[in-house]
Amino acid sequence: MVHTEKYKKLTHILESMGSVAVAFSGGVDSSLMIYVAHKILKNKAKAYTIKTPYIANRELDEAKEFCGNFKIPMQILELPFDNALLNNPDDRCYICKTILFKKLKEISRQDGYNFVVDGTNHDDQNDFRPGLKALAELEIRSPFKEAGITKKEIRDISKHYGLPTWDKPAYACLLTRMPHNNTVSSNDLRRIELAEKFLIDSGFRTVRVRSHNDLARIEVNQENISKLANISLSKKITKKLKQLGFIYVTLDLEGYRTGSLNPK
Repeated sequence: MVHTEKYKKLTHILESMGSVAVAFSGGVDSSLMIYVAHKILKNKAKAYTIKTPYIANRELDEAKEFCGNFKIPMQILELPFDNALLNNPDDRCYICKTILFKKLKEISRQDGYNFVVDGTNHDDQNDFRPGLKALAELEIRSPFKEAGITKKEIRDISKHYGLPTWDKPAYACLLTRMPHNNTVSSNDLRRIELAEKFLIDSGFRTVRVRSHNDLARIEVNQENISKLANISLSKKITKKLKQLGFIYVTLDLEGYRTGSLNPK
């Protein structure tokens, strides 16, 4: 086993909890968390996935497929678009995490689970993540962070167990594709989701379509910029995104980077 000492610490943390409800998005971190929790606690670990209008459907489908493949119990909690998020405020992540995890704590407590845990890792403490404040206030446990496990180590352990998510690109909710303090509509979210799906289906695994009103700003990894700039492919992408309602389609020459719309 890779990273043996940290992994042992992780298992001891989970064992001491007795039973856990795992906030499960289907991403790299939460996938390993529910896998290990289920491996250790058996039927005393359950995945809870929250469905909102700003989560892409493909993420929900992949989460269901993961739990189905590993026979992990899963429950989907569907929540509406809260009015506090409609203007995409600067503290969006804090508001969102507070709403979602309050609901998750309420439901999981009714179901008899001792703790709610998430996939926050050691590296997340050094990133711009306002949602961490909400997790602390609600006493959500983050076993990876407590065990000192980094993102790279999560990928290593996931690969060791043969999890299909070990090399999955990072994902964030669709609200991160729009500037702060701009009104968000269901149409905005839908066209962003469909635009990114088209680009993923075109061979770009790591991609963001940042929406600036009628302008779509596409971010891909630096090594894929020349591929996307190919005349034939770029024409197809431009045509598709204009069909979705964008008037201007641009390629960001800085390439993909997390949080490019975060407050500076």
